Amino acid sequence: MPPKSNAQPNGQWYPPEWPDRIRALAAGELTPVSPRRAATVLILRDGAAGPDVHMLRRRASMAFAGGAYAYPGGGVDPRDEHPVRWAGPSLDEWAGRLGLDDPAQAQAVVCAAVRETYEEAGVLLAGDTADSVVGDTTGEDWERDREALVARELSFADFLDRRGLVLRSDLLGAWARWITPEFEQRRYDTWFFVAALPAGQRTRNASTEADRTVWIRPAEAAAGYDRGELTMMPPTISTLRTLEPYGTAAEALEAAGGQDMTPVLAQARLEGDELVLSWPGHEEFTKIIPVGGTR
Repeated sequence: MPPKSNAQPNGQWYPPEWPDRIRALAAGELTPVSPRRAATVLILRDGAAGPDVHMLRRRASMAFAGGAYAYPGGGVDPRDEHPVRWAGPSLDEWAGRLGLDDPAQAQAVVCAAVRETYEEAGVLLAGDTADSVVGDTTGEDWERDREALVARELSFADFLDRRGLVLRSDLLGAWARWITPEFEQRRYDTWFFVAALPAGQRTRNASTEADRTVWIRPAEAAAGYDRGELTMMPPTISTLRTLEPYGTAAEALEAAGGQDMTPVLAQARLEGDELVLSWPGHEEFTKIIPVGGTR
């Protein structure tokens, strides 16, 4: 079983091995691994009191963030750079928005966002034409394709091609970018996107990594975190809080273009007999860790 996270006053996910790894990094005894590119999507739908967001709870047995609530997402597949039928902003525009120099890498990140959303939630942001969206992704043939994508037996480009579908990048809005701290052994450079649930489609728990999924108002989820009832990583609770002001999913999507995409990377420093862990611009996540333990 993986080590459990330390108990916190709120629901911040915090692995107990971090202090030792931070000290090793400060002493030059730990070489940071390169982060893997990843993408995750906050799927939104309008509810009675504003937009709800689709969240999944990672199985407690997961080595990374077990038991934490998160969004559908995962790592970029190298084949996500393969040419696809594309609708929406150009690859150059996406590269600029995502802070990438290579348009092919920008396509890979967007493709990963759409692919992982389909693999883990059964929601597909694609259509027969540049101004349509598939209305139903259920059925045995769809499930066979989804499972082939998960098993990496089928590339996303080939999946779209065989079904004659166009990837609707215009249905996504880039929202934030967080990079896993240098002292973590599993590192990701993750782009967060928002998207509205397409009409006729519905979410489901299609992920082997999750034991529960919920539709929940961002403010309600944040309150659960504040009470220590819902465990989340800093980027998850941060993105939830930034969604709270919007009254509809459309308002959130319209606001995506104004979101700050500067990467957020945790910093750790030694101050006397304490380690200080902080996320620049996000003071609520600061942790002060005594050299002999945690608090």
